Amino acid sequence: MAQSQMDRETFSCSICLDLLKDPVTIPCGHSYCMNCIKSFWDEGEEKKSYHCPQCRETFTQRPVLKKNIMLAGLVEQLKKTGLQAAPADHRYAGHKDVACDFCTGRKLKAIKSCLFCLASYCEKHLQPHYSSATFKKHKLVEPSKNLQKNICSKHGKVIDIFCRTDQKSICYICSVDKHKDHDTVSAATERTKRKRELKKKRRNIQQRIQDREKDVKLLQQEVEAINHSADKTVEDSEKIFTQLIRLLQKRSSDVKQQIRSQQETEVSRVKDVQEKLEQKITELKRKDAELEQLSHTEDHTQFLLNYPSLPALSESTHSSSINIRPLRHFEDVTAAVSELREKLQDVLRDSWTNISLMVTEVDVLLSGPEPKTRAGFLKYSHKIKLDINTANTWLVLSERKRKVRRMDKHQFYSSHPDRFTGCCQILSKESLTGRCYWEVEWSGRVYVAVAYKNISRSGDGNESAFGYNDKSWALYCSSNRCEFGHNNIWTSISALRSSRVGVYLDHRAGILSFYRVSKSMTLIHRVQTRFTRPLHAGVRIRYLGGSAEFCKPK
Repeated sequence: MAQSQMDRETFSCSICLDLLKDPVTIPCGHSYCMNCIKSFWDEGEEKKSYHCPQCRETFTQRPVLKKNIMLAGLVEQLKKTGLQAAPADHRYAGHKDVACDFCTGRKLKAIKSCLFCLASYCEKHLQPHYSSATFKKHKLVEPSKNLQKNICSKHGKVIDIFCRTDQKSICYICSVDKHKDHDTVSAATERTKRKRELKKKRRNIQQRIQDREKDVKLLQQEVEAINHSADKTVEDSEKIFTQLIRLLQKRSSDVKQQIRSQQETEVSRVKDVQEKLEQKITELKRKDAELEQLSHTEDHTQFLLNYPSLPALSESTHSSSINIRPLRHFEDVTAAVSELREKLQDVLRDSWTNISLMVTEVDVLLSGPEPKTRAGFLKYSHKIKLDINTANTWLVLSERKRKVRRMDKHQFYSSHPDRFTGCCQILSKESLTGRCYWEVEWSGRVYVAVAYKNISRSGDGNESAFGYNDKSWALYCSSNRCEFGHNNIWTSISALRSSRVGVYLDHRAGILSFYRVSKSMTLIHRVQTRFTRPLHAGVRIRYLGGSAEFCKPK
Protein backbone atom coordinates (compact mmCIF):
# COMPACT_ATOMS: atom_id res chain seq x y z
CA MET A 1 0.00 0.00 0.00
CA ALA A 2 2.90 2.35 0.87
CA GLN A 3 4.56 1.41 -2.43
CA SER A 4 1.33 2.28 -4.28
CA GLN A 5 1.16 5.69 -2.55
CA MET A 6 4.83 6.31 -3.42
CA ASP A 7 4.13 5.46 -7.08
CA ARG A 8 1.23 7.88 -7.16
CA GLU A 9 3.34 10.73 -5.80
CA THR A 10 6.31 9.82 -8.03
CA PHE A 11 4.30 9.90 -11.25
CA SER A 12 1.98 12.81 -10.41
CA CYS A 13 2.37 16.36 -11.69
CA SER A 14 2.92 18.76 -8.76
CA ILE A 15 0.93 21.44 -10.61
CA CYS A 16 -2.33 19.66 -11.46
CA LEU A 17 -1.85 16.86 -8.85
CA ASP A 18 -2.91 14.28 -11.47
CA LEU A 19 -0.96 11.54 -13.22
CA LEU A 20 1.52 12.94 -15.73
CA LYS A 21 0.13 13.57 -19.21
CA ASP A 22 2.68 14.02 -22.01
CA PRO A 23 5.44 14.25 -19.36
CA VAL A 24 8.39 16.59 -19.92
CA THR A 25 11.51 16.94 -17.80
CA ILE A 26 12.96 20.45 -17.35
CA PRO A 27 16.73 21.19 -16.87
CA CYS A 28 16.58 20.95 -13.04
CA GLY A 29 15.32 17.35 -13.35
CA HIS A 30 11.69 17.79 -12.23
CA SER A 31 8.90 16.49 -14.46
CA TYR A 32 5.49 17.98 -15.27
CA CYS A 33 2.58 17.63 -17.69
CA MET A 34 3.58 19.50 -20.83
CA ASN A 35 0.43 21.73 -20.77
CA CYS A 36 0.81 22.45 -17.02
CA ILE A 37 4.40 23.73 -17.23
CA LYS A 38 3.60 25.67 -20.42
CA SER A 39 0.68 27.45 -18.72
CA PHE A 40 2.85 28.10 -15.63
CA TRP A 41 5.60 29.74 -17.71
CA ASP A 42 3.06 31.62 -19.88
CA GLU A 43 2.03 33.58 -16.76
CA GLY A 44 5.60 34.86 -16.33
CA GLU A 45 6.19 35.52 -20.03
CA GLU A 46 6.03 39.34 -19.70
CA LYS A 47 8.71 39.38 -16.98
CA LYS A 48 10.79 36.72 -18.80
CA SER A 49 10.73 34.84 -15.51
CA TYR A 50 11.06 31.05 -15.84
CA HIS A 51 11.63 28.82 -12.81
CA CYS A 52 10.79 25.39 -11.48
CA PRO A 53 7.59 25.36 -9.39
CA GLN A 54 9.20 22.92 -6.93
CA CYS A 55 12.84 23.80 -6.42
CA ARG A 56 12.55 27.44 -7.63
CA GLU A 57 15.64 27.10 -9.85
CA THR A 58 15.47 29.89 -12.45
CA PHE A 59 16.42 29.72 -16.13
CA THR A 60 17.72 32.66 -18.15
CA GLN A 61 15.84 31.45 -21.22
CA ARG A 62 12.63 29.53 -21.51
CA PRO A 63 13.61 25.85 -21.79
CA VAL A 64 12.55 23.98 -24.89
CA LEU A 65 10.11 21.24 -23.89
CA LYS A 66 10.32 17.75 -25.32
CA LYS A 67 8.20 14.80 -24.35
CA ASN A 68 9.99 12.30 -22.07
CA ILE A 69 9.17 9.14 -24.00
CA MET A 70 10.55 6.75 -21.41
CA LEU A 71 8.62 8.38 -18.57
CA ALA A 72 5.44 8.50 -20.68
CA GLY A 73 5.76 4.77 -21.44
CA LEU A 74 6.30 3.97 -17.78
CA VAL A 75 3.20 5.94 -16.77
CA GLU A 76 1.12 4.07 -19.38
CA GLN A 77 2.37 0.67 -18.12
CA LEU A 78 1.57 1.62 -14.53
CA LYS A 79 -1.94 2.71 -15.59
CA LYS A 80 -2.56 -0.77 -16.96
CA THR A 81 -1.66 -2.27 -13.62
CA GLY A 82 -4.41 -0.22 -11.99
CA LEU A 83 -2.45 2.82 -10.87
CA GLN A 84 -4.73 5.85 -10.77
CA ALA A 85 -4.12 9.48 -10.10
CA ALA A 86 -3.33 10.32 -6.52
CA PRO A 87 -6.32 11.88 -4.79
CA ALA A 88 -5.90 15.62 -4.57
CA ASP A 89 -4.18 16.50 -1.30
CA HIS A 90 -4.89 20.12 -0.55
CA ARG A 91 -1.97 20.27 1.84
CA TYR A 92 0.40 20.40 -1.11
CA ALA A 93 1.12 23.66 -2.88
CA GLY A 94 -0.17 24.22 -6.39
CA HIS A 95 1.52 26.68 -8.72
CA LYS A 96 -0.78 29.47 -7.52
CA ASP A 97 -0.12 28.74 -3.83
CA VAL A 98 2.76 29.94 -1.63
CA ALA A 99 4.99 26.89 -1.08
CA CYS A 100 7.05 26.15 1.99
CA ASP A 101 10.66 27.12 1.34
CA PHE A 102 12.02 24.36 3.56
CA CYS A 103 10.13 21.32 2.17
CA THR A 104 12.13 19.02 -0.05
CA GLY A 105 10.55 17.09 -2.90
CA ARG A 106 6.90 17.83 -3.15
CA LYS A 107 6.29 21.04 -1.20
CA LEU A 108 3.47 21.71 1.25
CA LYS A 109 1.48 24.92 1.34
CA ALA A 110 2.92 27.65 3.51
CA ILE A 111 0.71 28.87 6.35
CA LYS A 112 2.89 31.86 7.36
CA SER A 113 5.65 34.00 5.96
CA CYS A 114 8.37 35.55 8.14
CA LEU A 115 9.36 39.13 7.39
CA PHE A 116 12.63 38.68 9.28
CA CYS A 117 13.67 35.41 7.61
CA LEU A 118 12.08 36.43 4.26
CA ALA A 119 10.86 32.84 3.96
CA SER A 120 7.57 30.97 3.99
CA TYR A 121 6.82 27.96 6.19
CA CYS A 122 4.41 25.04 6.30
CA GLU A 123 2.93 24.03 9.63
CA LYS A 124 5.76 21.58 10.38
CA HIS A 125 8.66 23.91 9.55
CA LEU A 126 6.99 26.86 11.30
CA GLN A 127 7.12 25.18 14.74
CA PRO A 128 10.58 26.59 15.71
CA HIS A 129 9.15 30.12 15.39
CA TYR A 130 6.63 29.25 18.08
CA SER A 131 8.82 27.14 20.38
CA SER A 132 12.25 28.77 20.23
CA ALA A 133 13.05 32.11 21.85
CA THR A 134 15.46 32.80 18.97
CA PHE A 135 12.50 33.51 16.69
CA LYS A 136 10.44 35.42 19.27
CA LYS A 137 10.94 38.84 17.65
CA HIS A 138 10.34 37.58 14.12
CA LYS A 139 7.30 39.05 12.39
CA LEU A 140 4.91 36.44 10.98
CA VAL A 141 2.34 37.43 8.33
CA GLU A 142 -0.04 35.71 5.97
CA PRO A 143 1.73 33.68 3.25
CA SER A 144 3.11 35.97 0.57
CA LYS A 145 5.06 35.46 -2.64
CA ASN A 146 6.23 39.07 -2.55
CA LEU A 147 8.12 39.17 0.72
CA GLN A 148 10.81 41.35 -0.82
CA LYS A 149 8.32 44.17 -1.07
CA ASN A 150 8.20 44.26 2.75
CA ILE A 151 11.91 45.04 2.88
CA CYS A 152 13.30 48.56 2.49
CA SER A 153 15.28 48.59 -0.75
CA LYS A 154 17.66 51.20 0.68
CA HIS A 155 18.39 49.80 4.16
CA GLY A 156 17.37 46.15 3.84
CA LYS A 157 15.16 46.42 6.93
CA VAL A 158 11.56 45.37 7.46
CA ILE A 159 9.07 48.05 6.45
CA ASP A 160 6.91 48.32 9.57
CA ILE A 161 6.44 52.10 9.98
CA PHE A 162 4.11 54.47 8.15
CA CYS A 163 4.94 58.14 7.49
CA ARG A 164 1.70 60.10 7.52
CA THR A 165 3.47 63.24 6.33
CA ASP A 166 4.60 61.60 3.07
CA GLN A 167 1.88 58.92 3.07
CA LYS A 168 4.52 56.23 2.64
CA SER A 169 5.55 52.96 4.28
CA ILE A 170 9.14 53.03 5.59
CA CYS A 171 11.62 51.12 7.77
CA TYR A 172 13.02 52.13 11.18
CA ILE A 173 16.21 53.66 9.71
CA CYS A 174 14.14 55.75 7.27
CA SER A 175 12.15 57.14 10.20
CA VAL A 176 15.28 58.56 11.87
CA ASP A 177 16.94 59.57 8.61
CA LYS A 178 15.02 61.07 5.70
CA HIS A 179 11.69 61.10 7.57
CA LYS A 180 13.01 62.61 10.78
CA ASP A 181 10.51 64.97 12.48
CA HIS A 182 7.71 63.57 10.28
CA ASP A 183 4.46 62.28 11.68
CA THR A 184 5.21 58.54 11.85
CA VAL A 185 3.34 55.64 13.43
CA SER A 186 3.66 51.88 13.36
CA ALA A 187 2.23 50.13 10.33
CA ALA A 188 -0.14 48.28 12.69
CA THR A 189 -1.46 51.57 14.13
CA GLU A 190 -1.97 53.04 10.69
CA ARG A 191 -3.61 49.82 9.55
CA THR A 192 -6.03 50.00 12.50
CA LYS A 193 -6.92 53.57 11.58
CA ARG A 194 -7.28 52.73 7.90
CA LYS A 195 -9.34 49.69 8.81
CA ARG A 196 -11.80 51.91 10.71
CA GLU A 197 -11.94 54.24 7.70
CA LEU A 198 -12.38 51.22 5.47
CA LYS A 199 -15.25 50.04 7.65
CA LYS A 200 -16.94 53.44 7.33
CA LYS A 201 -16.39 53.45 3.59
CA ARG A 202 -17.84 49.97 3.32
CA ARG A 203 -20.88 51.02 5.34
CA ASN A 204 -21.25 54.03 3.06
CA ILE A 205 -20.87 51.88 -0.05
CA GLN A 206 -23.30 49.29 1.29
CA GLN A 207 -25.81 52.06 2.05
CA ARG A 208 -25.35 53.41 -1.45
CA ILE A 209 -25.83 49.90 -2.84
CA GLN A 210 -29.08 49.61 -0.89
CA ASP A 211 -30.18 53.04 -2.14
CA ARG A 212 -29.32 52.11 -5.71
CA GLU A 213 -31.13 48.79 -5.36
CA LYS A 214 -34.20 50.70 -4.13
CA ASP A 215 -33.83 53.03 -7.12
CA VAL A 216 -33.52 50.05 -9.47
CA LYS A 217 -36.66 48.52 -7.95
CA LEU A 218 -38.46 51.87 -8.26
CA LEU A 219 -37.35 52.20 -11.89
CA GLN A 220 -38.50 48.65 -12.60
CA GLN A 221 -41.91 49.50 -11.14
CA GLU A 222 -41.88 52.67 -13.25
CA VAL A 223 -41.11 50.61 -16.38
CA GLU A 224 -44.05 48.35 -15.60
CA ALA A 225 -46.28 51.40 -14.99
CA ILE A 226 -45.14 53.04 -18.25
CA ASN A 227 -45.77 49.84 -20.21
CA HIS A 228 -49.20 49.37 -18.64
CA SER A 229 -50.16 53.01 -19.22
CA ALA A 230 -48.85 52.97 -22.80
CA ASP A 231 -50.70 49.73 -23.64
CA LYS A 232 -53.97 51.04 -22.16
CA THR A 233 -53.59 54.41 -23.88
CA VAL A 234 -52.92 52.74 -27.25
CA GLU A 235 -56.01 50.58 -26.76
CA ASP A 236 -58.16 53.56 -25.70
CA SER A 237 -56.81 55.73 -28.52
CA GLU A 238 -57.58 53.05 -31.08
CA LYS A 239 -61.14 52.84 -29.77
CA ILE A 240 -61.57 56.62 -29.91
CA PHE A 241 -60.09 56.88 -33.41
CA THR A 242 -62.29 53.97 -34.51
CA GLN A 243 -65.32 55.85 -33.16
CA LEU A 244 -64.21 58.98 -35.02
CA ILE A 245 -63.78 57.00 -38.22
CA ARG A 246 -67.21 55.43 -37.78
CA LEU A 247 -68.70 58.86 -37.09
CA LEU A 248 -67.14 60.24 -40.28
CA GLN A 249 -68.34 57.18 -42.19
CA LYS A 250 -71.85 57.72 -40.76
CA ARG A 251 -71.79 61.39 -41.78
CA SER A 252 -70.47 60.38 -45.22
CA SER A 253 -73.31 57.87 -45.54
CA ASP A 254 -75.86 60.49 -44.38
CA VAL A 255 -74.59 63.03 -46.92
CA LYS A 256 -74.66 60.40 -49.66
CA GLN A 257 -78.22 59.38 -48.71
CA GLN A 258 -79.38 63.02 -48.62
CA ILE A 259 -77.81 63.70 -52.00
CA ARG A 260 -79.43 60.64 -53.53
CA SER A 261 -82.81 61.48 -51.96
CA GLN A 262 -82.64 65.07 -53.19
CA GLN A 263 -81.43 63.82 -56.56
CA GLU A 264 -84.48 61.56 -56.82
CA THR A 265 -86.85 64.35 -55.76
CA GLU A 266 -85.45 66.90 -58.17
CA VAL A 267 -85.25 64.45 -61.06
CA SER A 268 -88.90 63.44 -60.40
CA ARG A 269 -90.01 67.09 -60.38
CA VAL A 270 -88.13 67.81 -63.59
CA LYS A 271 -89.58 64.73 -65.28
CA ASP A 272 -93.13 65.71 -64.23
CA VAL A 273 -92.64 69.13 -65.78
CA GLN A 274 -91.02 67.49 -68.78
CA GLU A 275 -94.07 65.17 -69.28
CA LYS A 276 -96.48 68.09 -69.07
CA LEU A 277 -94.43 70.02 -71.60
CA GLU A 278 -94.29 67.05 -73.92
CA GLN A 279 -98.12 66.72 -73.65
CA LYS A 280 -98.44 70.42 -74.41
CA ILE A 281 -96.18 70.04 -77.40
CA THR A 282 -98.30 67.14 -78.69
CA GLU A 283 -101.47 69.24 -78.26
CA LEU A 284 -99.92 72.23 -79.97
CA LYS A 285 -98.72 70.07 -82.82
CA ARG A 286 -102.27 68.71 -83.23
CA LYS A 287 -103.70 72.22 -83.32
CA ASP A 288 -101.02 73.28 -85.73
CA ALA A 289 -102.02 70.37 -88.01
CA GLU A 290 -105.70 71.42 -87.88
CA LEU A 291 -104.77 75.00 -88.72
CA GLU A 292 -102.61 73.82 -91.56
CA GLN A 293 -105.45 71.68 -92.90
CA LEU A 294 -107.89 74.63 -92.68
CA SER A 295 -105.38 76.88 -94.42
CA HIS A 296 -105.47 74.54 -97.42
CA THR A 297 -109.34 74.61 -97.70
CA GLU A 298 -110.16 76.25 -101.06
CA ASP A 299 -113.87 76.60 -100.41
CA HIS A 300 -114.31 80.04 -98.94
CA THR A 301 -117.63 79.29 -97.32
CA GLN A 302 -116.31 76.08 -95.76
CA PHE A 303 -113.23 77.92 -94.46
CA LEU A 304 -115.34 80.59 -92.81
CA LEU A 305 -117.71 78.05 -91.32
CA ASN A 306 -114.83 76.00 -89.70
CA TYR A 307 -112.70 78.91 -88.51
CA PRO A 308 -114.83 79.87 -85.45
CA SER A 309 -114.75 76.26 -84.22
CA LEU A 310 -110.96 76.34 -83.71
CA PRO A 311 -109.97 76.61 -79.99
CA ALA A 312 -108.45 79.87 -78.95
CA LEU A 313 -104.70 79.84 -78.00
CA SER A 314 -103.61 81.32 -74.69
CA GLU A 315 -101.29 84.27 -75.02
CA SER A 316 -97.63 83.62 -73.95
CA THR A 317 -95.49 86.54 -72.84
CA HIS A 318 -92.19 84.56 -72.75
CA SER A 319 -90.47 82.39 -75.26
CA SER A 320 -90.18 79.70 -72.55
CA SER A 321 -92.53 78.87 -69.72
CA ILE A 322 -89.73 77.17 -67.67
CA ASN A 323 -87.68 79.27 -65.21
CA ILE A 324 -84.43 77.45 -64.31
CA ARG A 325 -82.35 79.14 -61.61
CA PRO A 326 -78.62 79.53 -62.29
CA LEU A 327 -77.75 76.47 -60.20
CA ARG A 328 -74.51 74.55 -59.59
CA HIS A 329 -76.59 71.53 -58.72
CA PHE A 330 -74.66 69.59 -55.99
CA GLU A 331 -71.28 71.31 -56.42
CA ASP A 332 -72.02 73.50 -53.37
CA VAL A 333 -72.29 70.35 -51.29
CA THR A 334 -68.78 69.39 -52.42
CA ALA A 335 -67.56 72.84 -51.43
CA ALA A 336 -69.22 72.50 -48.01
CA VAL A 337 -67.64 69.06 -47.48
CA SER A 338 -64.26 70.50 -48.55
CA GLU A 339 -64.69 73.31 -46.05
CA LEU A 340 -65.46 70.73 -43.37
CA ARG A 341 -62.32 68.81 -44.35
CA GLU A 342 -60.17 71.93 -44.01
CA LYS A 343 -61.68 72.74 -40.63
CA LEU A 344 -61.10 69.16 -39.48
CA GLN A 345 -57.52 69.33 -40.76
CA ASP A 346 -56.99 72.53 -38.73
CA VAL A 347 -58.52 70.94 -35.65
CA LEU A 348 -56.54 67.74 -36.15
CA ARG A 349 -53.33 69.69 -36.70
CA ASP A 350 -53.77 71.71 -33.51
CA SER A 351 -55.02 68.70 -31.59
CA TRP A 352 -52.18 66.56 -32.95
CA THR A 353 -49.65 69.10 -31.72
CA ASN A 354 -51.23 68.92 -28.27
CA ILE A 355 -51.43 65.12 -28.39
CA SER A 356 -47.80 64.89 -29.52
CA LEU A 357 -46.81 67.26 -26.73
CA MET A 358 -48.66 65.15 -24.17
CA VAL A 359 -46.82 62.06 -25.45
CA THR A 360 -43.38 63.68 -25.33
CA GLU A 361 -44.10 65.15 -21.89
CA VAL A 362 -44.25 61.64 -20.46
CA ASP A 363 -40.76 61.99 -18.99
CA VAL A 364 -40.28 60.29 -15.63
CA LEU A 365 -36.61 61.26 -15.42
CA LEU A 366 -35.61 64.85 -14.78
CA SER A 367 -34.07 66.97 -17.55
CA GLY A 368 -30.41 67.84 -17.41
CA PRO A 369 -29.28 70.89 -15.43
CA GLU A 370 -29.74 74.37 -16.88
CA PRO A 371 -26.58 75.59 -18.67
CA LYS A 372 -24.31 78.09 -16.88
CA THR A 373 -22.37 79.65 -19.77
CA ARG A 374 -23.45 81.20 -23.05
CA ALA A 375 -21.70 78.39 -24.91
CA GLY A 376 -23.84 75.92 -22.96
CA PHE A 377 -27.03 77.81 -23.87
CA LEU A 378 -26.06 78.05 -27.53
CA LYS A 379 -26.20 74.24 -27.78
CA TYR A 380 -29.99 74.68 -27.64
CA SER A 381 -30.07 77.70 -29.98
CA HIS A 382 -33.34 77.92 -31.93
CA LYS A 383 -33.83 79.95 -35.10
CA ILE A 384 -36.92 82.15 -34.66
CA LYS A 385 -38.88 83.50 -37.63
CA LEU A 386 -41.84 85.83 -37.10
CA ASP A 387 -45.27 85.08 -38.58
CA ILE A 388 -46.48 88.02 -40.67
CA ASN A 389 -50.05 86.72 -40.39
CA THR A 390 -49.97 87.51 -36.65
CA ALA A 391 -48.39 91.01 -37.00
CA ASN A 392 -50.40 94.03 -35.88
CA THR A 393 -50.78 96.52 -38.73
CA TRP A 394 -48.63 99.12 -36.89
CA LEU A 395 -45.65 96.74 -37.19
CA VAL A 396 -43.31 96.22 -40.13
CA LEU A 397 -41.10 93.15 -40.58
CA SER A 398 -37.65 92.83 -42.09
CA GLU A 399 -37.22 90.70 -45.20
CA ARG A 400 -35.84 87.80 -43.18
CA LYS A 401 -38.76 88.07 -40.74
CA ARG A 402 -36.45 88.26 -37.72
CA LYS A 403 -36.76 91.98 -36.91
CA VAL A 404 -39.91 94.04 -36.24
CA ARG A 405 -40.34 97.80 -35.80
CA ARG A 406 -43.31 99.96 -34.79
CA MET A 407 -44.26 102.53 -37.46
CA ASP A 408 -46.32 105.75 -37.52
CA LYS A 409 -48.81 104.46 -40.08
CA HIS A 410 -50.71 101.24 -40.75
CA GLN A 411 -49.23 98.59 -43.02
CA PHE A 412 -51.42 97.05 -45.71
CA TYR A 413 -51.66 93.44 -44.55
CA SER A 414 -54.34 91.04 -45.78
CA SER A 415 -57.08 90.06 -43.37
CA HIS A 416 -56.22 86.98 -41.30
CA PRO A 417 -57.83 85.40 -38.20
CA ASP A 418 -54.42 85.09 -36.49
CA ARG A 419 -53.64 88.82 -36.71
CA PHE A 420 -53.46 90.87 -33.49
CA THR A 421 -55.89 93.74 -34.03
CA GLY A 422 -55.41 95.75 -30.85
CA CYS A 423 -51.99 95.14 -29.30
CA CYS A 424 -48.85 95.96 -31.30
CA GLN A 425 -47.40 92.49 -31.01
CA ILE A 426 -46.41 89.47 -33.09
CA LEU A 427 -45.71 85.73 -32.61
CA SER A 428 -43.20 83.32 -34.14
CA LYS A 429 -44.24 80.99 -36.93
CA GLU A 430 -42.83 77.83 -35.37
CA SER A 431 -44.02 76.35 -32.09
CA LEU A 432 -41.50 75.65 -29.33
CA THR A 433 -41.19 72.44 -27.31
CA GLY A 434 -38.26 70.65 -25.66
CA ARG A 435 -35.21 72.74 -24.74
CA CYS A 436 -34.79 76.00 -26.73
CA TYR A 437 -32.71 79.15 -26.47
CA TRP A 438 -32.90 82.44 -28.40
CA GLU A 439 -31.75 86.03 -28.00
CA VAL A 440 -33.63 89.29 -28.57
CA GLU A 441 -31.97 92.68 -29.21
CA TRP A 442 -34.43 95.41 -28.18
CA SER A 443 -34.77 99.18 -28.18
CA GLY A 444 -37.53 101.45 -26.81
CA ARG A 445 -40.11 99.75 -24.61
CA VAL A 446 -40.55 96.11 -25.51
CA TYR A 447 -42.18 92.98 -24.06
CA VAL A 448 -40.12 89.84 -24.73
CA ALA A 449 -42.65 87.03 -24.42
CA VAL A 450 -43.84 83.49 -25.01
CA ALA A 451 -47.50 82.58 -25.51
CA TYR A 452 -49.85 79.78 -26.45
CA LYS A 453 -51.24 79.86 -29.97
CA ASN A 454 -54.82 80.16 -28.69
CA ILE A 455 -54.21 83.57 -27.09
CA SER A 456 -56.93 86.07 -28.07
CA ARG A 457 -56.12 88.13 -31.20
CA SER A 458 -58.76 90.87 -30.95
CA GLY A 459 -58.84 94.02 -28.86
CA ASP A 460 -56.12 95.57 -26.72
CA GLY A 461 -57.37 94.32 -23.33
CA ASN A 462 -55.93 91.73 -20.98
CA GLU A 463 -57.17 88.82 -23.10
CA SER A 464 -54.64 89.50 -25.87
CA ALA A 465 -51.79 91.55 -24.32
CA PHE A 466 -48.63 89.56 -23.49
CA GLY A 467 -48.23 89.04 -19.75
CA TYR A 468 -51.77 90.11 -18.85
CA ASN A 469 -53.42 86.67 -19.13
CA ASP A 470 -52.82 83.00 -18.29
CA LYS A 471 -51.81 82.22 -21.88
CA SER A 472 -48.62 84.29 -21.98
CA TRP A 473 -45.45 85.14 -20.03
CA ALA A 474 -43.64 88.43 -20.71
CA LEU A 475 -40.54 90.37 -19.62
CA TYR A 476 -41.09 94.14 -19.97
CA CYS A 477 -37.84 95.89 -20.93
CA SER A 478 -37.11 99.61 -20.91
CA SER A 479 -34.09 101.81 -20.19
CA ASN A 480 -35.10 102.44 -16.57
CA ARG A 481 -37.50 99.66 -15.64
CA CYS A 482 -37.91 95.91 -15.95
CA GLU A 483 -40.89 93.76 -14.93
CA PHE A 484 -42.06 90.19 -15.41
CA GLY A 485 -45.75 89.45 -15.86
CA HIS A 486 -48.07 86.47 -16.14
CA ASN A 487 -51.85 86.47 -15.71
CA ASN A 488 -51.61 90.23 -14.95
CA ILE A 489 -49.37 89.64 -11.92
CA TRP A 490 -46.23 91.75 -12.32
CA THR A 491 -42.91 91.45 -10.50
CA SER A 492 -40.49 94.39 -10.47
CA ILE A 493 -36.88 93.63 -11.42
CA SER A 494 -33.83 95.88 -11.33
CA ALA A 495 -32.94 97.68 -14.56
CA LEU A 496 -31.37 95.44 -17.20
CA ARG A 497 -28.35 97.54 -18.21
CA SER A 498 -28.32 95.45 -21.38
CA SER A 499 -30.10 95.68 -24.73
CA ARG A 500 -29.91 91.94 -25.35
CA VAL A 501 -32.00 89.35 -23.53
CA GLY A 502 -31.45 85.60 -23.71
CA VAL A 503 -34.51 83.36 -23.31
CA TYR A 504 -34.14 79.72 -22.21
CA LEU A 505 -37.12 77.35 -22.36
CA ASP A 506 -37.24 73.77 -21.05
CA HIS A 507 -40.81 72.92 -21.98
CA ARG A 508 -40.90 69.49 -20.37
CA ALA A 509 -39.41 70.70 -17.09
CA GLY A 510 -41.68 73.78 -17.13
CA ILE A 511 -38.74 76.20 -16.90
CA LEU A 512 -38.69 79.65 -18.55
CA SER A 513 -35.61 81.79 -17.82
CA PHE A 514 -34.55 85.26 -18.95
CA TYR A 515 -30.85 86.19 -18.94
CA ARG A 516 -28.72 89.24 -19.47
CA VAL A 517 -26.41 88.01 -22.22
CA SER A 518 -22.70 87.75 -21.40
CA LYS A 519 -20.12 84.98 -21.09
CA SER A 520 -21.33 84.18 -17.58
CA MET A 521 -25.05 84.81 -18.36
CA THR A 522 -26.70 86.78 -15.51
CA LEU A 523 -30.15 85.48 -14.56
CA ILE A 524 -32.90 88.14 -14.71
CA HIS A 525 -35.93 86.03 -13.83
CA ARG A 526 -36.91 82.36 -13.81
CA VAL A 527 -40.37 80.75 -13.90
CA GLN A 528 -41.16 77.19 -12.80
CA THR A 529 -44.58 76.07 -14.00
CA ARG A 530 -46.29 73.45 -16.18
CA PHE A 531 -46.79 74.21 -19.85
CA THR A 532 -49.83 72.45 -21.29
CA ARG A 533 -49.37 73.40 -24.96
CA PRO A 534 -46.58 74.29 -27.37
CA LEU A 535 -45.36 77.87 -27.00
CA HIS A 536 -44.58 80.59 -29.54
CA ALA A 537 -41.96 83.31 -29.07
CA GLY A 538 -43.31 86.86 -29.34
CA VAL A 539 -42.63 90.55 -28.83
CA ARG A 540 -44.83 93.55 -28.13
CA ILE A 541 -43.66 97.10 -28.89
CA ARG A 542 -45.35 99.84 -26.86
CA TYR A 543 -44.37 103.07 -28.63
CA LEU A 544 -43.36 104.48 -32.00
CA GLY A 545 -39.78 103.76 -33.05
CA GLY A 546 -39.32 100.76 -30.78
CA SER A 547 -37.89 97.60 -32.31
CA ALA A 548 -36.96 94.02 -31.52
CA GLU A 549 -34.73 91.60 -33.41
CA PHE A 550 -34.40 87.85 -32.92
CA CYS A 551 -30.62 87.62 -33.28
CA LYS A 552 -28.66 84.82 -34.82
CA PRO A 553 -26.41 83.82 -31.89
CA LYS A 554 -22.70 83.51 -32.64
